[in-house]
Amino acid sequence: MFVVGTAGHVDHGKSTLIQALTGIDPDRLREEKNRGMTIELGFAWLTLPSGLEISIVDVPGHERFIKNMLMGAGGVDLALLIVAADEGVMPQTREHLSILDLLGRETGIVVMTKVDLVDQDWLDLVTLDVHETLEGTTLENAKVIAVSAEKGDGLDELRAALDKLLGDLPDHNRSGNPRLPVDRSFTITGFGAVVTGTLADGSLKVGQEVEVLPAGHRARIRSLQVHEESHDQVAPGTRLAVNLSGIDHTEINRGDLITSVNWLSSSTAFDASFRAISDAPRPVRHNHKVTLFVGTREVPATIRVLEKDHILPGESGWIQVRTTEQVPVIRGESFVVRDTENTLGGGEVLVPNAPRRKRNSRDVISQLETIHSGSNVDVTFNALSGIEPATVQQLSEATGENIAETEEAITALVTEGRIRRLGDDSKLFISTPGWQSVSDNTSTALLKFHKAFPLRQGIPLQDLRGQLKLKSVQFSGVIEELRDDGLVVTDDGTVRVPEHIPLLTSEQEVEAKDYLKLISTDRFSPSTEKPLNIEILQFLSERGDVVRVNGDIVYPTDAYDEMESKILEIGSGGTEVTITRVRELFGTSRKYTLAVLEHMDSKGLTRRTGDSRFVR
Repeated sequence: MFVVGTAGHVDHGKSTLIQALTGIDPDRLREEKNRGMTIELGFAWLTLPSGLEISIVDVPGHERFIKNMLMGAGGVDLALLIVAADEGVMPQTREHLSILDLLGRETGIVVMTKVDLVDQDWLDLVTLDVHETLEGTTLENAKVIAVSAEKGDGLDELRAALDKLLGDLPDHNRSGNPRLPVDRSFTITGFGAVVTGTLADGSLKVGQEVEVLPAGHRARIRSLQVHEESHDQVAPGTRLAVNLSGIDHTEINRGDLITSVNWLSSSTAFDASFRAISDAPRPVRHNHKVTLFVGTREVPATIRVLEKDHILPGESGWIQVRTTEQVPVIRGESFVVRDTENTLGGGEVLVPNAPRRKRNSRDVISQLETIHSGSNVDVTFNALSGIEPATVQQLSEATGENIAETEEAITALVTEGRIRRLGDDSKLFISTPGWQSVSDNTSTALLKFHKAFPLRQGIPLQDLRGQLKLKSVQFSGVIEELRDDGLVVTDDGTVRVPEHIPLLTSEQEVEAKDYLKLISTDRFSPSTEKPLNIEILQFLSERGDVVRVNGDIVYPTDAYDEMESKILEIGSGGTEVTITRVRELFGTSRKYTLAVLEHMDSKGLTRRTGDSRFVR
C-alpha cells in the first residue's frame, strides 16, 4: 500500500479535489467546515483502476499551519502539488515545494485545479510558470494534469497517472524495525488508547509488544485498522490506526514514535548533512535557534555549524543538531528546520546519538563525508571509532540501523580485519586502530607502574581501568583479550606485563628477614616498634609472608590464618563473637583483637552488631 499527500497554497482546492477523487471529505473538524480551510491533517482513501488501494493525506495550505503540513509530508510516497489555475504559483506553493524537495520526495504530480475558471491562454501561462518553479527540485520532471473537481474533468487522467507512478515504485522495506510516527492520539470508549500514523519500515501485528519513544512506555497492540477495516498484520507504507492496551492515550503525544522494543535510543544530538533553501530569508549561522521537524515531531533545537560559521541560502554544509528534548531518529531520516515563520532548510540524519564535535576539524568533516556517501560497513566502522569498545546494540543505536544490518556490517568488518572481537565469548567489538591504541596505552601504564614500584606484583585492576577510561564491561573484555594475546598477566586483582618479576635486593632480603623474625617473636601480638619500608612490606604481603590488618599491625601469615580459623570456629552455629572471648583465646590486647576482627569484617567473614560480631 502507498500513501499520497497533497501540498500547495491555501484555498487552491486540495480538499475539494480529494473529495471529488474519493467521495470522502477530509475536513473532519467543525472549525474547518466553518472556515472552509484545512487546519489539521485530513485523511481519505481510494482504490485505483488497477485495484491498488492508496491512502491520501490532505495537508493545510495556510502559512500559519505549516507545521501541520510538515507532519503530513514526511510519510508520503507520492506528492500531489496543487496549483489553482486562476491564481497560479503562490508563496505557500513555493514553500511546500521546498519542503518536498528537502524531504527528498521524487515522485509527484502537479495538479492544476479550477481549470473551468480560466481560458486556455491563461492556463498555458500558469503551466509555464509551474514548470519554471519546478526546475532544480526533486519534482522537476513531474507531470502536470489539469482538472476541474466541480465538473470531474481530468480526474480519470489523474487516477491513471497515480496508478502508473505508484505501480512503478519499489515495495517498502519489510525487514527493518517498524516505525510509526504518531500524528494523532485519542481514546475510544470501551477500546482505550488509539494512535494514527503512516508506518515506515517493518510491520506491525496484533499482540505485538511495542515501545513508545522517547518516553519508553511499553504497550501491546490490541487491534489494527486500515481504511476502517481490521487487519492482523500491517505492512510498511500503510496509513493505519493502532489500538493499544496497557497504556493511556494521555501518555502518547503527537510526534512520539511507536516501534519494537529495545532497539532504538532517542537522542538530543545528531550529525547531519544540511541544505539551506535558495530563498531562505537569512543564512543558517552557528548556534542558530530553530524549530526541528522530523517524523511528526516538532521540537526546539540549536544548529551547530561544523564547518565555517554559517551556511548561506542555496548552499550545503555539515551540522550538528542539538535538541531540548529526546528525539528518536535513525540514520538517513530526513528533517526540516524553521525559525520564526520561515523554512530555512533541511537535511539527512547521519549519526544519531552523536558526541559533541569539534568545529572546523578536517577529521570530523572527513568522517561525515564517508558516512554520507559510504556503505553501511563504512558507517558502522566510523560509528565504532567514537564509542569503542561497543556492543552490537550500541552500534545499532549509534548508526540508526537495525540489529540485522549492524551484525552483517560487523561480520564484513571482522573478515576484512578492520575490527576484532574482544574475547571468544565477548559481545564487544573494537576497531583495529582502537585495539592498537588500547594495547599501547596499557603497556605504557604498566611499564610506568613497574618502574615506580618495582617490588609490587602489578597495578590494581581498577586503577588501570581508571587510567584507560573504560567502563567495567569494556575493561573486562580488553583485559581478557590482552591476556589471551600474552600481553599481560593477572594475579589476585592486579595486572602486570609478563616479564615483570618482583625481586628484593640482597640488602632488602636481610631487612625483610629481620622484620619477619621480629613480628614472629610474639605471634598473636606482633611488634610495631620497627616499621618496615612500605614497598618491602607490600612485597612480603603479595608474596604471602605477611597479612597487614591495618596501618600499623602486621601478622605473620601463619599466625593470622590460625587466628581467623579459630574465630570462625567460635562463631559457628550463630554464636556471638566478643572481643573479650577473642582476647582470652589468644592472650592478646584489645588493640590487636579489634584490628583482626575489623579486618575480618572488611573481608565479609564477620558482621558487626553493636559491640558484638557474628560469623556470616
